[in-house]
Amino acid sequence: MRVRVQGIGVRGPGLESWAQCAAILRGEAPYAPAPTQVPAASMLPPAERRRTTTSVKLVLACGLEAVQAARADAARLLSVFASSGGDSQNCHEICEVLAGSTREVSPTRFHNSVHNAPAGYWSIATGCMRASNVLCAFDASFAAGLLEAAVQCTQTTERVLLVAYDTPYPPPLRAKRPIADAFAVALLLAPESSGGGALLELRLRHAPVSRIRLAELDSQCHSIPAAAVLPLLERLAHAGVGESIGAESARAQAGTGAADAQAGAGDCGTAGEVVLPYLAPLHLAVTVRV
Repeated sequence: MRVRVQGIGVRGPGLESWAQCAAILRGEAPYAPAPTQVPAASMLPPAERRRTTTSVKLVLACGLEAVQAARADAARLLSVFASSGGDSQNCHEICEVLAGSTREVSPTRFHNSVHNAPAGYWSIATGCMRASNVLCAFDASFAAGLLEAAVQCTQTTERVLLVAYDTPYPPPLRAKRPIADAFAVALLLAPESSGGGALLELRLRHAPVSRIRLAELDSQCHSIPAAAVLPLLERLAHAGVGESIGAESARAQAGTGAADAQAGAGDCGTAGEVVLPYLAPLHLAVTVRV
């Protein structure tokens, strides 16, 4: 199965945009660890803005970044949203209320507890009335979301926005489900025939999961489910995705010889294959071609 990536958005610990993240992954800028910065939900009307949560704000910021990079119309896009557990803070606060004497959950808490809440806020913010799928596959949620979005893109021959996200649980839930920090990523996928952007070839196979070179970011792959995307982002950074078409072509020509030599699952230096965690021992292999 083949699709193209035409836009990327990312927010995570020490990562505030795709441009910054790509420079770090290419070794052109240092990585400075820092808590995830949560942007304001300025896309939403004031009433909805007051009810938004961290996960919604991250989804909106990453989705908008990917859409703008691809010069797409957000109101016309199909979408897929994936998370390993939904809104963790909201889950904690509902459990806290239910453990008390009143057991009265506020309508806003209940409203934000459903797994498709970020998809609803995205629709409000962008005016999009197109179909949206929302899924959860625990630690395999990013790979499951990528497969779902790629299938939709291939079958409908339309662009599809994928957004994957996770947020940390407060105590005491953190002891049972430790997530290091908030992280979100958005990929704007397009049919293979559309041209522009890196080409992804997806297939399932038995292989070890890929790692990235920068140890501090590699640790995020194992402590934040949505950050499992980082080996793929490293490949896409070297492929120049999100830059001009000319820059993509230049990077492709410069990296052609190295791509074949470094296509193993444990080395994510340039264009080539990465393996993302899925349903062990079966994982999702993604080959990046430019």
